Amino acid sequence: MQKIYQILLVVVCSVSFAMAQQIQSPSNFLGYELGTQFTRHHRVIEYFKYVESQISDQVKLEKYGETYEHRPLYVTYISSEENMRNLETIRENNLKKARILNGTSTTSDIAIVWLSYNVHGNEASSTEASMKTLYTLLTQKQDWLKNTVVIIDPCINPDGRDRYVNWFNETKSTPYNIDQQASEHNEPWPGGRPNHYLFDLNRDWAWASQIETQSRLKIYNKWMPHVHVDFHEQGINEPYYFAPAAEPFHEIISDWQRDFQVLIGKNHAAYFDKNGWLYFTRERFDLFYPSYGDTYPTYMGAIGMTYEQGGHSRGGLGVLNDEGDILTLVDRVAHHTTTGLSTVEISSKNASKLNTEFKNFFNTSTLKYKSYVLQGDADKIEALKSLLDKHEIKYGNANKGKVTGFKYASKTYGSMNTTTNDLVVSTNQPKGKMVKVLFEANTKLSDSLTYDITAWSLPYAYGLKTVASTSLVTSNTATSHKVSNTINVNATGYIVRWDNLKDAEFLVDLLKQNIKVRFTEKPLNTDGQNYNRGSLIIVRGDNKKVDNLDNLLLNTANKYNRKLNAVASGFSKSGPDFGSPDVKLINKQKIAILSGKGTSSLNYGALWHFFEQQLHYPVTSINTEHLKYVNLSKYNILIMPSGNYRNTLDEDALKELKSWVKDGGKVIAIDRALSAFADKEGFSLKYNKSDDEDEDEEENNLIPYADREREKAKYRITGAIFKTKVDNTHPMAFGYANTYSTLKLGSTTYSLLDGGYNVAYIGDNPIKMSGFAGSEAMKKMSNTLIFGEDRIGKGSVIYMVDNTMFRSFWENGKLFLVNAIFFVNNNAFEL
Repeated sequence: MQKIYQILLVVVCSVSFAMAQQIQSPSNFLGYELGTQFTRHHRVIEYFKYVESQISDQVKLEKYGETYEHRPLYVTYISSEENMRNLETIRENNLKKARILNGTSTTSDIAIVWLSYNVHGNEASSTEASMKTLYTLLTQKQDWLKNTVVIIDPCINPDGRDRYVNWFNETKSTPYNIDQQASEHNEPWPGGRPNHYLFDLNRDWAWASQIETQSRLKIYNKWMPHVHVDFHEQGINEPYYFAPAAEPFHEIISDWQRDFQVLIGKNHAAYFDKNGWLYFTRERFDLFYPSYGDTYPTYMGAIGMTYEQGGHSRGGLGVLNDEGDILTLVDRVAHHTTTGLSTVEISSKNASKLNTEFKNFFNTSTLKYKSYVLQGDADKIEALKSLLDKHEIKYGNANKGKVTGFKYASKTYGSMNTTTNDLVVSTNQPKGKMVKVLFEANTKLSDSLTYDITAWSLPYAYGLKTVASTSLVTSNTATSHKVSNTINVNATGYIVRWDNLKDAEFLVDLLKQNIKVRFTEKPLNTDGQNYNRGSLIIVRGDNKKVDNLDNLLLNTANKYNRKLNAVASGFSKSGPDFGSPDVKLINKQKIAILSGKGTSSLNYGALWHFFEQQLHYPVTSINTEHLKYVNLSKYNILIMPSGNYRNTLDEDALKELKSWVKDGGKVIAIDRALSAFADKEGFSLKYNKSDDEDEDEEENNLIPYADREREKAKYRITGAIFKTKVDNTHPMAFGYANTYSTLKLGSTTYSLLDGGYNVAYIGDNPIKMSGFAGSEAMKKMSNTLIFGEDRIGKGSVIYMVDNTMFRSFWENGKLFLVNAIFFVNNNAFEL
């Protein structure tokens, strides 16, 4: 009987192999040689579907989502027939190894390898390579599939890819032009790199702000692969980069994860050496910041790696690089295909060890801190819980009592009294190491030369008091508080407190319903309740024309879980009455935002996404090249994203803008946009330059060439968190305490405003809470501006030195922008 079974198995495998041999290659299917033109996303998906239809017992497509522009997102499973029949069992066994599913996993030496292509849309060679990799695995590498499940995501960012491909196809010469100066090698703003909202999806894994990431995390967490590769492209003069990665490595990365990177790198090197292809390793691309396509999987137990092929958007179909070599798309596809196949090969050869070490990774007993206890505004806690849910990280509510440990606010050890509303996130769970990475107060940095920011601690990002405890803190099933609202048709009005972004969403919804809303600039007490500055007041007398006002307010308040407080009279016990000049009507602001050449596409995109997907408030985008022709009187707010406005705001344009501000307009300038006003006549903003800066520059001239890069680190701030002082009596800071943790992305500083309002600032003794800041950069931090207002005539210029919208994860900073829009200088004109 056993012999018959073996014979049947051989026959089935032979039939399967014969069917695989009959599959059309990508070139035959598409009708052109792969690499001789870029393939539109829908055609790539058609090829994958075609292969599935031809050999469905070895290939399975699964749609896991859609982009903002409604392009489908797919993964494809490829393995042997036997593995495909047992695919669900393999998946569940793997999750049991990680303790994500209960039960004992059966013995399994199946390696799970996930290959992700084209996260940056204009790094377009990898999607072409995904088709070649699929074809080659099935037609030539069946042996590897016997103990390996390969998961291919052919295009993480279809919107960005098609933006690039469409532009290139419209622009290119025939035959293609290899001159670097040709238009086909110089992509216009915003480029194809980001997604629809111009987010860098390779920096969104941990923050999950974008729909593509949110969809991907759901299916990624269903599998938790052993190996994950993120395919990229770099400049045309760099050949190819693959693992092992550069320092710094995060301390939770295991020795095995490091060693396997070396093993896999040597395997790639053997193929590249054989073909005479150049490559480099252990440079530039580190494993530290948690939101990359290599680090996030690494912190989830995988061997996470980035592969970088020379090319990028400047590569086109072929380009002459600086060394005089013609780099073609055909070459780029071949290189990415080779490393993809080599990854599967080495994983297949080490499948047993991969499974063993994957299981070992989820032992969290050696982590110092066992629990993080977070306390603060209920809506901020709910926002954090929503993020944790996306990563399937467990949490609970604390018991009433006391917890002792490291206190984030003071950076000292001490105690905090806990309530049943506090959040407990423990490392005693399968994803405990990711919890450590996301929550730790100060990440250990082995090398100051890093590729990205060095601080991201969620307690600071969400503005929550936190204690990290070395003991496991008991918790109960987390619950969410739902407010109970009733209407009072005899009330003079209603008051809603102003503390967080949910209050802003509530306000915006009311304004869109043409309900008039006021806010108080001073604290008040009425009906036995205290209300802080910024509290919203809806007066019945203001809304006589609104039918069914009470029910509209009730439905809207319930929608956003806001507490409506009915007030019997506009006569306050203390503080301003409802008719006071300090209780101001909120304008239904007309907002314009600059976009296009000169602006940071990332910052513009983050703002665009914020207004459309979070605040749900309309804005008008104006291209910088059209600004001189725009009638600004149609708007009362102009937002200038971070960028270089040297060509947009010449002397005449700046005069016109200043005149508009004097008449009551409001400019909100963010990050590098402040350079348009710094040291300019009529504006209070001044660059902060230390007395010894010129002397430092002279000393730098004597530093040896080999040491220059590291020496420059002393003058840099690479995404560090600082404690700031806040004037929370100013409308821009309503809803905030008197301190705020800010994320500084660079070392440029500005002096405190002389004559303006310094809303948030760093005082005499800068306090760095987390991250890297060079010794010389720290010297320039004393008495510097973070957020401020410059009154000019009837209007204002708002300076936001630090970008609160950076990658949309610094949740506690977003209300500053909303306040600047609706509260600051509310006497400015209304349209």
